[in-house]
Amino acid sequence: MGFFKKKSCSICGGEIGLLGNRKLDDGNMCKQCAAKLSPFFTGRRKSTVEDIKAQLAYREANKAEVESFNTTLSFGERTKVLMDEDKRKFMVTSASNLRDANPDVLDYSQVTGVDIDIDEDRDEETYTDNEGNEQSYNPPRYNYSYDFNIRIRVNHPYFDEMRFQLNNSSVYINYSAGNSFFGSNQYNPMDNPEYSQYKQMCDEIKSTLTSARQQVRNEAAAANAPRQAVVCKCCGATTTPDANGTCEFCGGAAI
Repeated sequence: MGFFKKKSCSICGGEIGLLGNRKLDDGNMCKQCAAKLSPFFTGRRKSTVEDIKAQLAYREANKAEVESFNTTLSFGERTKVLMDEDKRKFMVTSASNLRDANPDVLDYSQVTGVDIDIDEDRDEETYTDNEGNEQSYNPPRYNYSYDFNIRIRVNHPYFDEMRFQLNNSSVYINYSAGNSFFGSNQYNPMDNPEYSQYKQMCDEIKSTLTSARQQVRNEAAAANAPRQAVVCKCCGATTTPDANGTCEFCGGAAI
């Protein structure tokens, strides 16, 4: 007689192997079903079986969005922000095979904000004096490393943020590499070309997404705004132009 009672997946009905259970609020889920969920989803333990089934239905529909996605802009290295400017959509993924990974495709309008966090780690460089004691330089010398992290805040039914590291490996700036600006009050990491490259990339992602989001919202607000009657410059009639500014009487450009 075994010590462990075998469990069945409440989603697909399959048998859950040893150490393969993913606990839900009112059931169990196998690791194969869990792998199909969004990589940005973190609420599994509080989710019901029906919640998970709804998300998997959304993830299945998302495959068609990935299939029709046409990348026109790309930012990042290990994890990339891919943008389809024509469809006004974007995705965040580290996958090389998009069809298999099925990354979440979001509209520009779902972005609520973009935060940049540059993680700095500083280590002091010391030397050993003639008596074998470790000593600090005067002024102190430091070696730095940087990681560039981005958080895209979104309005989405299954997650509210997309966090990722932009750089593939840490950016190191070492005193011993001949950087004469170290140890002074004028040290500026932007003087380092690699640091500057990633900082610029972070700023471009933030600017592009927030500007695109605002443009979509401005257009939606304009489309929903009450239309005012004007005198058509083509036929002289008093008309209420349509969304394209066309006269309802002559079909010309009213404004």
